[in-house]
Amino acid sequence: MSNRSIVHYDLDTFFVSCERLINSQLNGKPVLIGGSSDRGVVASCSYEARAFGVRSAMPMRYALKLCPQAIVVRGDMELYSRYSKMVTEIMQESAPVVEKASVDEFYLDISGMDKYFGSYKWTSELSERINRETGLPISFGLSVNKTVAKVATGEGKPRGMLAVPNDQVKPFLFPLSIRKIPMVGKATFEILSRIGIRKVGTMAEMPVEVMQQLIGKNGISLWRKANGIDNRPVVPYTERKSISTERTFDKDSMDIPRLKALLVAMVEKLAFQLREEGKLCSCIAVKIRYTNFDTHSKQSRLQYTSNTQLLLQRAQELFEKVYTRRMRLRLVGIRLSGLVRGSYQINLFDDERSIDLCMAADKMKRRFGYKCLQRAVALNAYRQPTRMMKDKGLGSTLDRAEPEAIKPKRPRKGRSFGQVGWGGLHNTDLRKALIKDQEPQAIVGERQREIAERRKKNNYF
Repeated sequence: MSNRSIVHYDLDTFFVSCERLINSQLNGKPVLIGGSSDRGVVASCSYEARAFGVRSAMPMRYALKLCPQAIVVRGDMELYSRYSKMVTEIMQESAPVVEKASVDEFYLDISGMDKYFGSYKWTSELSERINRETGLPISFGLSVNKTVAKVATGEGKPRGMLAVPNDQVKPFLFPLSIRKIPMVGKATFEILSRIGIRKVGTMAEMPVEVMQQLIGKNGISLWRKANGIDNRPVVPYTERKSISTERTFDKDSMDIPRLKALLVAMVEKLAFQLREEGKLCSCIAVKIRYTNFDTHSKQSRLQYTSNTQLLLQRAQELFEKVYTRRMRLRLVGIRLSGLVRGSYQINLFDDERSIDLCMAADKMKRRFGYKCLQRAVALNAYRQPTRMMKDKGLGSTLDRAEPEAIKPKRPRKGRSFGQVGWGGLHNTDLRKALIKDQEPQAIVGERQREIAERRKKNNYF
């Protein structure tokens, strides 16, 4: 297996690079991809933002404190998927075996290329072709197995082109931190650091039995990777078996009409995606997460279909079954699984007009984007939640009715006794006397004299 030539390609800051291709004003500026709400998370960030300490999977609120001048972009998965597909097609045209590890990571097995062309030269030219045809920056690592190739890619970024031959594997790995090895997360790093294992070389020198006792079966795998041993083959790219989408709310919600509208929008999007990819699904699942982070899901099997109406009916039935508590929700999601290639077979009892309408709508979405035409109820998914009715329970909502016109008050020409203070009394000393509970007879006499003076002044008699 030491004669293998494995390449690991990684698109540099993939989401940011895609956004910069359609908006050149983002070039050279700190950019964050992700949700801008308090619960938003950084999905990707530019190298300019990383200089301030920002990292992927960091809460957006904290990232903006580190880099206040960063530009936040919500992200467009449709755009990223399209560019990822372009890169995948270029690689499949050039390499015999391509494994797509994620939307922006690829493994290629080019063993034997040295005899005819040279592995490093071939890999470099492929990366240049990808950059030329798509405009995306890309890094690669070339070595004898997948682990060393992936680590080499990370060490060479950005736009890295690093090759590690078989006799240089251990000198390359041993000085590095164990965090560089795939599968070593924060928890594993803390466990190993307690006993002084912080470098790959230290881990490689440990007995494999000790590693197994520390972290279980993964300890054997990590020990082998630390020694540069990884016999995993490059698995050819296979199509995914499910598609899904979910939404985390800025504020937890019990607005049932809005939640159901969001389900409609999600199902419409996934059903259109099915038809565009020429696939059918045989299972639909609805997932919810309560405000206390309890997560529940229910799924249902159905005949292979991509019909939006059928999927909507089943999704609404599942939501009624899974949402059983009178508690606010923080997340709602839909998943379609059991995907196979094929097209929807029209049933004898299907309404032909609805099928024609669906085909016409797909044609418009294909041209202008899937959001250009939606069911009216789905538009409520993007509005602000309505106010809760306290007298009818938390589950109902109030319509936002226009406030009733307030009749203007007719201004009075003169000042009445009620407008001039305490019962019409102007005398400050009299008010003080009233506070001090002086004799009421004095107060009554003073008021009678005041009334008489006002009548005389206004010629009432």
